[in-house]
Amino acid sequence: MDWQEIVSRALSREVRAVSRLISIVEDRRAGFEDVYAAIYPRTGRAHVIGITGPPGSGKSTLVDKIAAEYRSRGKTVGIVAVDPTSPFTGGALLGDRLRMQRHSLDNGVFIRSMGTRGHLGGLSRATSGVVDVLDAAGYDYVVIETVGVGQSEVEIASLADTVALVQVPGLGDDIQVIKAGVMEIGDVFVVNKKDRPGVERVVAEIRMSLDLAGKYSGHHGPATAMAAATATATATAAIAANAWHPPILQTMAESGEGVAEVCEACDAHMRCLVTDNALVERRFRRARSETMKIASDLIWRGLADDARTLGAAEGLAWKVARREIDPYAAGRDLRELVVS
Repeated sequence: MDWQEIVSRALSREVRAVSRLISIVEDRRAGFEDVYAAIYPRTGRAHVIGITGPPGSGKSTLVDKIAAEYRSRGKTVGIVAVDPTSPFTGGALLGDRLRMQRHSLDNGVFIRSMGTRGHLGGLSRATSGVVDVLDAAGYDYVVIETVGVGQSEVEIASLADTVALVQVPGLGDDIQVIKAGVMEIGDVFVVNKKDRPGVERVVAEIRMSLDLAGKYSGHHGPATAMAAATATATATAAIAANAWHPPILQTMAESGEGVAEVCEACDAHMRCLVTDNALVERRFRRARSETMKIASDLIWRGLADDARTLGAAEGLAWKVARREIDPYAAGRDLRELVVS
Protein backbone atom coordinates (compact mmCIF):
# COMPACT_ATOMS: atom_id res chain seq x y z
CA MET A 1 0.00 0.00 0.00
CA ASP A 2 1.56 3.33 -1.08
CA TRP A 3 1.36 6.43 1.07
CA GLN A 4 -1.35 8.04 -1.08
CA GLU A 5 -3.64 5.11 -0.37
CA ILE A 6 -2.78 5.21 3.33
CA VAL A 7 -3.64 8.91 3.43
CA SER A 8 -6.91 8.35 1.59
CA ARG A 9 -7.99 5.61 3.98
CA ALA A 10 -6.84 7.55 7.04
CA LEU A 11 -8.87 10.57 5.98
CA SER A 12 -11.87 8.22 5.98
CA ARG A 13 -10.96 7.35 9.59
CA GLU A 14 -9.99 3.77 8.84
CA VAL A 15 -8.31 2.82 12.11
CA ARG A 16 -5.49 0.73 10.68
CA ALA A 17 -4.61 3.40 8.12
CA VAL A 18 -4.65 6.12 10.81
CA SER A 19 -2.25 4.03 12.88
CA ARG A 20 0.11 3.51 9.94
CA LEU A 21 -0.01 7.19 9.04
CA ILE A 22 0.87 8.14 12.61
CA SER A 23 3.85 5.78 12.52
CA ILE A 24 5.10 7.37 9.29
CA VAL A 25 4.90 10.86 10.78
CA GLU A 26 6.13 9.90 14.26
CA ASP A 27 9.19 8.01 12.97
CA ARG A 28 9.83 10.50 10.16
CA ARG A 29 10.03 7.74 7.60
CA ALA A 30 10.99 8.40 4.01
CA GLY A 31 8.33 10.55 2.37
CA PHE A 32 6.76 11.75 5.62
CA GLU A 33 6.97 15.38 4.47
CA ASP A 34 4.83 14.54 1.41
CA VAL A 35 2.35 12.80 3.71
CA TYR A 36 2.21 15.85 5.96
CA ALA A 37 1.66 18.17 3.02
CA ALA A 38 -1.26 16.00 1.89
CA ILE A 39 -3.08 15.96 5.22
CA TYR A 40 -2.33 19.43 6.57
CA PRO A 41 -5.06 21.27 4.61
CA ARG A 42 -7.58 18.97 6.35
CA THR A 43 -6.49 20.00 9.86
CA GLY A 44 -7.77 22.75 12.15
CA ARG A 45 -11.24 21.35 12.76
CA ALA A 46 -10.71 19.30 15.92
CA HIS A 47 -10.88 20.73 19.43
CA VAL A 48 -7.50 19.88 20.94
CA ILE A 49 -7.66 19.45 24.73
CA GLY A 50 -4.54 19.04 26.85
CA ILE A 51 -4.79 17.21 30.18
CA THR A 52 -1.79 17.91 32.36
CA GLY A 53 -0.77 17.81 36.01
CA PRO A 54 1.55 16.01 38.43
CA PRO A 55 1.98 12.23 38.57
CA GLY A 56 -0.72 10.46 40.57
CA SER A 57 -3.40 13.05 39.89
CA GLY A 58 -5.57 10.62 37.93
CA LYS A 59 -5.02 12.04 34.45
CA SER A 60 -5.40 8.70 32.64
CA THR A 61 -8.66 7.89 34.41
CA LEU A 62 -9.96 11.38 33.70
CA VAL A 63 -9.07 11.11 29.99
CA ASP A 64 -10.81 7.74 29.83
CA LYS A 65 -14.00 9.20 31.32
CA ILE A 66 -13.81 12.33 29.15
CA ALA A 67 -13.67 10.11 26.07
CA ALA A 68 -16.68 8.14 27.32
CA GLU A 69 -18.62 11.35 27.99
CA TYR A 70 -17.99 12.76 24.52
CA ARG A 71 -18.85 9.41 22.94
CA SER A 72 -22.18 9.47 24.79
CA ARG A 73 -22.82 12.75 22.97
CA GLY A 74 -22.10 11.16 19.60
CA LYS A 75 -18.66 12.74 19.19
CA THR A 76 -15.45 11.02 18.07
CA VAL A 77 -12.28 11.21 20.16
CA GLY A 78 -8.59 10.73 19.41
CA ILE A 79 -6.34 10.25 22.45
CA VAL A 80 -2.59 10.89 22.48
CA ALA A 81 -1.12 9.53 25.71
CA VAL A 82 2.49 10.60 26.21
CA ASP A 83 4.36 8.28 28.58
CA PRO A 84 7.90 7.90 29.89
CA THR A 85 10.19 6.10 27.46
CA SER A 86 11.52 2.62 28.21
CA PRO A 87 15.35 2.68 28.37
CA PHE A 88 15.34 -0.82 26.83
CA THR A 89 12.83 -0.67 23.97
CA GLY A 90 12.51 3.08 23.38
CA GLY A 91 8.74 2.68 23.50
CA ALA A 92 6.16 4.03 25.93
CA LEU A 93 6.41 2.43 29.35
CA LEU A 94 2.65 2.52 29.87
CA GLY A 95 1.77 1.73 26.28
CA ASP A 96 -0.84 -0.85 27.27
CA ARG A 97 -3.12 1.93 28.61
CA LEU A 98 -5.07 -0.53 30.75
CA ARG A 99 -7.48 2.14 31.99
CA MET A 100 -8.65 2.85 28.44
CA GLN A 101 -9.04 -0.69 27.14
CA ARG A 102 -12.84 -0.49 27.19
CA HIS A 103 -12.60 1.84 24.19
CA SER A 104 -10.55 -0.64 22.14
CA LEU A 105 -13.57 -1.94 20.21
CA ASP A 106 -15.06 1.50 19.63
CA ASN A 107 -14.21 2.86 16.17
CA GLY A 108 -15.14 6.31 17.45
CA VAL A 109 -12.14 6.36 19.79
CA PHE A 110 -8.51 6.11 18.70
CA ILE A 111 -5.79 5.74 21.34
CA ARG A 112 -2.08 6.21 20.70
CA SER A 113 0.62 5.91 23.34
CA MET A 114 3.91 7.68 22.69
CA GLY A 115 7.21 7.71 24.52
CA THR A 116 8.87 11.05 25.22
CA ARG A 117 12.16 9.73 23.80
CA GLY A 118 14.04 12.06 26.10
CA HIS A 119 12.11 15.18 25.08
CA LEU A 120 11.34 17.52 27.97
CA GLY A 121 8.16 19.54 28.51
CA GLY A 122 5.75 16.65 29.10
CA LEU A 123 5.30 15.85 25.39
CA SER A 124 7.03 13.88 22.67
CA ARG A 125 8.69 15.79 19.85
CA ALA A 126 6.29 14.06 17.42
CA THR A 127 3.12 14.88 19.41
CA SER A 128 2.17 17.77 17.15
CA GLY A 129 2.30 15.56 14.07
CA VAL A 130 0.16 12.88 15.69
CA VAL A 131 -2.42 15.50 16.68
CA ASP A 132 -2.54 16.72 13.07
CA VAL A 133 -3.10 13.18 11.76
CA LEU A 134 -6.03 12.64 14.14
CA ASP A 135 -7.40 16.08 13.31
CA ALA A 136 -7.22 15.39 9.57
CA ALA A 137 -8.82 11.97 10.10
CA GLY A 138 -11.93 13.75 11.33
CA TYR A 139 -11.95 13.17 15.08
CA ASP A 140 -14.05 15.84 16.78
CA TYR A 141 -11.81 16.00 19.85
CA VAL A 142 -8.13 15.22 20.24
CA VAL A 143 -7.20 14.77 23.90
CA ILE A 144 -3.52 14.89 24.84
CA GLU A 145 -2.44 13.46 28.18
CA THR A 146 1.03 14.69 29.12
CA VAL A 147 3.62 12.49 30.74
CA GLY A 148 3.13 13.82 34.27
CA VAL A 149 6.51 15.39 34.97
CA GLY A 150 5.03 18.20 37.04
CA GLN A 151 6.56 21.64 36.77
CA SER A 152 8.01 21.40 33.25
CA GLU A 153 4.77 20.57 31.43
CA VAL A 154 4.16 24.04 30.05
CA GLU A 155 4.77 22.94 26.45
CA ILE A 156 1.19 21.66 26.22
CA ALA A 157 0.00 25.29 26.18
CA SER A 158 1.57 25.79 22.75
CA LEU A 159 -0.25 22.79 21.29
CA ALA A 160 -3.72 22.56 22.86
CA ASP A 161 -6.72 24.83 22.30
CA THR A 162 -7.84 24.16 25.88
CA VAL A 163 -5.60 23.11 28.76
CA ALA A 164 -7.14 21.35 31.76
CA LEU A 165 -4.77 21.41 34.73
CA VAL A 166 -5.39 18.53 37.15
CA GLN A 167 -4.45 18.64 40.81
CA VAL A 168 -5.19 16.25 43.66
CA PRO A 169 -4.99 16.59 47.45
CA GLY A 170 -2.32 14.82 49.42
CA LEU A 171 0.71 14.96 47.13
CA GLY A 172 2.92 16.50 49.78
CA ASP A 173 3.45 19.86 48.13
CA ASP A 174 -0.16 21.03 48.33
CA ILE A 175 -0.12 23.22 45.27
CA GLN A 176 2.96 22.22 43.33
CA VAL A 177 1.25 23.16 40.05
CA ILE A 178 1.52 26.83 41.04
CA LYS A 179 5.29 26.69 40.74
CA ALA A 180 7.35 27.54 37.69
CA GLY A 181 4.50 29.32 35.93
CA VAL A 182 2.49 26.14 35.35
CA MET A 183 -0.63 27.79 36.79
CA GLU A 184 -0.57 30.28 33.94
CA ILE A 185 -1.30 27.65 31.30
CA GLY A 186 -4.57 26.38 32.80
CA ASP A 187 -7.87 27.23 31.08
CA VAL A 188 -9.82 24.80 33.27
CA PHE A 189 -8.73 23.62 36.74
CA VAL A 190 -9.73 20.17 37.93
CA VAL A 191 -9.26 19.03 41.53
CA ASN A 192 -9.59 15.27 41.22
CA LYS A 193 -10.21 12.70 43.98
CA LYS A 194 -12.39 15.20 45.81
CA ASP A 195 -13.21 12.67 48.54
CA ARG A 196 -9.68 13.02 49.93
CA PRO A 197 -8.92 15.20 52.95
CA GLY A 198 -7.57 18.61 52.02
CA VAL A 199 -9.55 19.13 48.84
CA GLU A 200 -10.96 22.47 49.99
CA ARG A 201 -7.46 23.68 50.79
CA VAL A 202 -6.27 22.85 47.26
CA VAL A 203 -9.31 24.61 45.77
CA ALA A 204 -8.67 27.66 47.98
CA GLU A 205 -5.02 27.85 46.96
CA ILE A 206 -5.85 27.60 43.26
CA ARG A 207 -8.50 30.27 43.73
CA MET A 208 -6.02 32.52 45.54
CA SER A 209 -3.50 32.13 42.72
CA LEU A 210 -6.16 32.97 40.13
CA ASP A 211 -7.31 35.92 42.23
CA LEU A 212 -3.78 37.31 42.18
CA ALA A 213 -3.72 36.94 38.41
CA GLY A 214 -7.19 38.47 38.07
CA LYS A 215 -8.56 35.31 36.47
CA TYR A 216 -10.85 33.83 39.11
CA SER A 217 -14.34 32.93 37.86
CA GLY A 218 -16.04 32.56 41.24
CA HIS A 219 -17.07 28.93 40.60
CA HIS A 220 -15.31 26.35 42.73
CA GLY A 221 -18.01 24.16 44.23
CA PRO A 222 -18.49 20.40 44.01
CA ALA A 223 -19.24 18.80 40.68
CA THR A 224 -23.03 18.43 40.69
CA ALA A 225 -25.72 19.14 38.11
CA MET A 226 -26.28 22.53 39.72
CA ALA A 227 -22.54 23.24 39.69
CA ALA A 228 -22.39 22.24 36.03
CA ALA A 229 -25.18 24.70 35.27
CA THR A 230 -23.30 27.37 37.22
CA ALA A 231 -20.13 26.67 35.26
CA THR A 232 -22.03 26.89 31.97
CA ALA A 233 -23.68 30.16 33.02
CA THR A 234 -20.28 31.55 34.05
CA ALA A 235 -18.82 30.51 30.72
CA THR A 236 -21.72 32.13 28.83
CA ALA A 237 -21.14 35.37 30.71
CA ALA A 238 -17.42 35.12 29.92
CA ILE A 239 -18.21 34.77 26.22
CA ALA A 240 -20.46 37.82 26.34
CA ALA A 241 -17.72 39.81 28.04
CA ASN A 242 -15.04 38.51 25.66
CA ALA A 243 -13.10 37.18 28.63
CA TRP A 244 -12.43 33.73 30.01
CA HIS A 245 -12.22 33.09 33.75
CA PRO A 246 -10.93 29.56 34.45
CA PRO A 247 -13.41 27.53 36.50
CA ILE A 248 -12.23 25.31 39.38
CA LEU A 249 -14.02 21.97 39.22
CA GLN A 250 -14.01 19.03 41.60
CA THR A 251 -14.22 15.49 40.28
CA MET A 252 -14.12 11.83 41.14
CA ALA A 253 -12.77 10.52 37.85
CA GLU A 254 -12.90 6.92 39.04
CA SER A 255 -16.69 7.05 39.30
CA GLY A 256 -17.16 9.65 36.56
CA GLU A 257 -18.57 12.25 38.94
CA GLY A 258 -17.96 15.75 37.62
CA VAL A 259 -16.57 14.64 34.24
CA ALA A 260 -19.56 16.02 32.34
CA GLU A 261 -18.88 19.38 33.95
CA VAL A 262 -15.26 19.26 32.80
CA CYS A 263 -16.40 18.58 29.23
CA GLU A 264 -18.89 21.45 29.44
CA ALA A 265 -16.16 23.79 30.66
CA CYS A 266 -13.79 22.74 27.85
CA ASP A 267 -16.51 23.29 25.25
CA ALA A 268 -17.40 26.66 26.77
CA HIS A 269 -13.75 27.70 26.65
CA MET A 270 -13.61 26.80 22.95
CA ARG A 271 -16.74 28.86 22.28
CA CYS A 272 -15.15 31.78 24.11
CA LEU A 273 -11.98 31.47 22.00
CA VAL A 274 -14.01 31.52 18.80
CA THR A 275 -16.20 34.44 19.90
CA ASP A 276 -13.22 36.47 21.04
CA ASN A 277 -11.19 35.59 17.91
CA ALA A 278 -8.55 34.26 20.31
CA LEU A 279 -8.49 30.83 18.67
CA VAL A 280 -6.76 32.27 15.61
CA GLU A 281 -4.10 33.88 17.81
CA ARG A 282 -3.59 30.70 19.84
CA ARG A 283 -3.18 28.58 16.73
CA PHE A 284 -0.86 31.18 15.21
CA ARG A 285 1.40 30.82 18.25
CA ARG A 286 1.41 27.06 17.77
CA ALA A 287 2.27 27.46 14.07
CA ARG A 288 5.07 29.90 14.87
CA SER A 289 6.52 27.63 17.56
CA GLU A 290 6.32 24.58 15.30
CA THR A 291 7.91 26.40 12.37
CA MET A 292 10.81 27.61 14.52
CA LYS A 293 11.41 24.10 15.87
CA ILE A 294 11.43 22.58 12.41
CA ALA A 295 13.77 25.28 11.10
CA SER A 296 16.10 24.69 14.07
CA ASP A 297 16.11 20.94 13.42
CA LEU A 298 16.87 21.46 9.74
CA ILE A 299 19.72 23.85 10.54
CA TRP A 300 21.32 21.44 12.99
CA ARG A 301 20.82 18.55 10.59
CA GLY A 302 22.55 20.65 7.94
CA LEU A 303 25.45 21.27 10.31
CA ALA A 304 25.86 17.56 10.87
CA ASP A 305 25.64 16.74 7.16
CA ASP A 306 28.04 19.43 5.92
CA ALA A 307 31.65 18.54 6.70
CA ARG A 308 32.94 22.10 6.23
CA THR A 309 30.36 23.65 8.56
CA LEU A 310 30.73 20.86 11.11
CA GLY A 311 34.50 21.33 11.08
CA ALA A 312 34.11 25.07 11.63
CA ALA A 313 31.71 24.42 14.53
CA GLU A 314 34.17 22.05 16.16
CA GLY A 315 36.98 24.56 15.65
CA LEU A 316 34.95 27.26 17.38
CA ALA A 317 34.12 24.84 20.18
CA TRP A 318 37.84 24.22 20.75
CA LYS A 319 38.47 27.97 20.91
CA VAL A 320 35.73 28.29 23.54
CA ALA A 321 37.21 25.36 25.50
CA ARG A 322 40.66 27.03 25.44
CA ARG A 323 39.03 30.32 26.57
CA GLU A 324 40.21 32.08 23.42
CA ILE A 325 36.68 33.32 22.72
CA ASP A 326 33.44 33.27 24.70
CA PRO A 327 30.47 31.04 23.75
CA TYR A 328 28.34 33.95 22.53
CA ALA A 329 31.07 35.12 20.16
CA ALA A 330 31.40 31.54 18.88
CA GLY A 331 27.64 31.34 18.41
CA ARG A 332 27.61 34.57 16.43
CA ASP A 333 30.46 33.36 14.23
CA LEU A 334 28.70 30.07 13.59
CA ARG A 335 25.45 31.83 12.79
CA GLU A 336 27.23 34.03 10.24
CA LEU A 337 28.70 30.92 8.66
CA VAL A 338 25.34 29.14 8.48
CA VAL A 339 23.21 32.01 7.13
CA SER A 340 25.83 33.40 4.72
